[in-house]
Amino acid sequence: MQWKFPSRRLCTALLVGAALSAAPLVAHAQISGDAVRIGVLTDMSGLFSDIGGKGAVVAVEMAVDDFGGTVAGKKIEVVSADHQNKPDVAGTILRQWFDQDGVDAVTGLPASSVALAAQEIAREKKKTLLIAGGATSDLTGKACSPYSSQWSDDTYALGNGTGRAVTKAGGRSWFFLTADYAFGQAMERDAVAAIRAAGGEVLGDVRHPLNTSDFSSFLLRAQGSGAQVIALASVGGDTVNAIKQAAEFGIVEGGQKLAGFLVFISDIHSIGLKLAHGLMVSAGFYWDQNEQARAFARRFFEKVGRMPTKEQAAGYASVTHFLKAVAASGTDEAGAVNAEMRRLPVDYFGHAGSIRADGRVLFDLTLYEVKSPEESTGPWDYYKPVAVLAPDEAFRPLAAGGCRFLTP
Repeated sequence: MQWKFPSRRLCTALLVGAALSAAPLVAHAQISGDAVRIGVLTDMSGLFSDIGGKGAVVAVEMAVDDFGGTVAGKKIEVVSADHQNKPDVAGTILRQWFDQDGVDAVTGLPASSVALAAQEIAREKKKTLLIAGGATSDLTGKACSPYSSQWSDDTYALGNGTGRAVTKAGGRSWFFLTADYAFGQAMERDAVAAIRAAGGEVLGDVRHPLNTSDFSSFLLRAQGSGAQVIALASVGGDTVNAIKQAAEFGIVEGGQKLAGFLVFISDIHSIGLKLAHGLMVSAGFYWDQNEQARAFARRFFEKVGRMPTKEQAAGYASVTHFLKAVAASGTDEAGAVNAEMRRLPVDYFGHAGSIRADGRVLFDLTLYEVKSPEESTGPWDYYKPVAVLAPDEAFRPLAAGGCRFLTP
């Protein structure tokens, strides 16, 4: 059987229908468990702890405080846990939260494998998922859920932004160093499609395990390929290690370029501008992008001592929007809340956004170049904007994703 994708008119009708179906719930509004409970499931001590970690919890607590601490007359509570980057550990925590602890919504979820597993459980339990970390585009494609929204920059958008830009700028031959798990595989798939669409070619690839300390053999293969661009389809500590070790091999000095797809401000801070300058980075959030982002970032810095990553910012934005939807619908029931979330406009730190029927949060994606040490005015002043991609340029079209719950 071949899936049929809905037209724009049908998608609108589906959203309207969802909102109408929630109307009886609004009339008898209630908050389950006499409180709205939000879980932050993140990596507290591993590879992605700088990206999410304790900072992700702080960002959510800031969102709750800014909302006033209550919604629909009920207290808002925040709980958190470390998923250790293991889907089975995440699953155990989620079932405890949903079945026994009355958690209504969960955010964070760095590591795409964890986010995919969490989405299955949240769909089964009919609970809200606010994905701030997991980046695979499959989350709003074949694995989509009516109870989820994806706030992170996804692999399709990152490939479309960085991959196309670097190819069009002359980097036409590529070699991939790919993390061998769900995110890396999806990132390479989506980036390769974007590179080829822009007229580039891929000369080869190599897969490396999560949390690799020694990239020497992988970098030698990439260097030997003669590719103009070595693509890093990895995250966090893996990206940092690869870039630092590439410098030891003289790869950039030898004329090859590095392109990182999922790069965070914390990575650049760890690497330093001397090694990172010239990297192209696609992001929906950068702390210095406008006054709204700077105001949030300054308050975050006072609490954490570092600027927020785009994942931490996404946690703040997603929880704020979720609470607005609870207030508007008068209930924390996932079906009604997610219909309301898709109806309400999104304020993404001064950028107007929206949530599509498949749960993809749409916003402007900016392509940045990492500054040289001479260009930077001080710590955390790392990016300069190159181009802005509108949502319809950056993100995968709805009909191309294969979101099955939208199929009539």
